[in-house]
Amino acid sequence: MSGLVVAFSTIMTVLAVLAMIGLAAAFLAVVMALLSWRSLRVRAWWGRFRRGFSTFSLALAWVTATVAMLGSLYLSDVMNFTPCRLCWYQRIAMYPLVLLLGIAVVRNDLYTAKRYLIPLAAVGALLSTYHYQLERFPQQPTLSCGLEVLCNVAIANVWGFVSVPFMALAAFVLIVTVLAVAKDGDSEFIEAATD
Repeated sequence: MSGLVVAFSTIMTVLAVLAMIGLAAAFLAVVMALLSWRSLRVRAWWGRFRRGFSTFSLALAWVTATVAMLGSLYLSDVMNFTPCRLCWYQRIAMYPLVLLLGIAVVRNDLYTAKRYLIPLAAVGALLSTYHYQLERFPQQPTLSCGLEVLCNVAIANVWGFVSVPFMALAAFVLIVTVLAVAKDGDSEFIEAATD
């Protein structure tokens, strides 16, 4: 049994590190986008970065969704944690992203992925945000959870603040950011016409 506990601790720590890296990357992308509005030099560099980044952005978004899905399956199917209702709602937002982003990667269809999958990931991020704050402030009433599995109890708490909803939030935010930063052909045409 102690080997299973060590494996759980190790896997949760690795997922927490990936979540922090993902959030840091998303934050950096937002900062660079804001700076590009203020400086022509940064704008030119940011445009080149976005064009280069676009070649592997769909694959990165797909890997992010896949790791999040496998992490949730590990918790429920290997560690036998029963997902709460909010966890199920987040899965409903994440699991289709694995399939749909996979199709987008095969078809190299960044435009459609941006148009339809950013809203799905954004809804997942909102659900994760609500779930995370519910864990942080457990005394508040919840409309979505029954008594069978409580939504306000964290099953993992790495470093005192990284829980499963936090990791899901990081994955959703990274997917939204990766897709938003990537440049497709249509946005390049629009930007060239307005310059």
